[in-house]
Amino acid sequence: MARYTGSTWKKSRRLGISLSGTGKELARRPYAPGQHGPTSRTKLSEYGLQLKEKQKLRFLYGMNERQFHNLFKKAGKIREGKHGTNFMILLERRLDNVVYRLGLASTRRQARQLVNHGHITVDGKRVDIPSYSVEVGEVIGVREKSRDLVVIKESLESLYGRPEFVTFDEDKLEGSLTRYPLREEMPQEIEDSFIVEFYNR
Repeated sequence: MARYTGSTWKKSRRLGISLSGTGKELARRPYAPGQHGPTSRTKLSEYGLQLKEKQKLRFLYGMNERQFHNLFKKAGKIREGKHGTNFMILLERRLDNVVYRLGLASTRRQARQLVNHGHITVDGKRVDIPSYSVEVGEVIGVREKSRDLVVIKESLESLYGRPEFVTFDEDKLEGSLTRYPLREEMPQEIEDSFIVEFYNR
């Protein structure tokens, strides 16, 4: 299945979650799109609830189904901790997500584009693979030639805070993952147990 490239605002309203992280999509119209959006009272089945949670998380991190499922299976091989929490930690460790968390991009989609175009380095070496799994202590930076990019400057200027599991030096435009995130530091609107149930049917 190809990556979704349609309207993220419409998808956000359908799933009931801000995929951009800004919350603007749901501020004016906090209901599903379409003629019956505001009045729809369709009760989802158990499978429907599980599917919705899976789709929310998949679209939030901008992944296709194959990538998403493969990462879920990888999380299942980690012996310590809960499957759902381990899965979300693996998602948070993706390079595009860490770039977003550091504030170098205003959305995960923008962060993925920066990585794809070769603007991001890991320990001084250019890495253009968004799914690269960042290890604790690795230094994520901006290529020398890319330090004056307008999108990076605007993202840093509009940033209102960073999670506690990352550090960032604005002078060097470098940051790192200091530890793995705790469950309460990851998206609270996601019921990861539903996703585990969905794939373990």
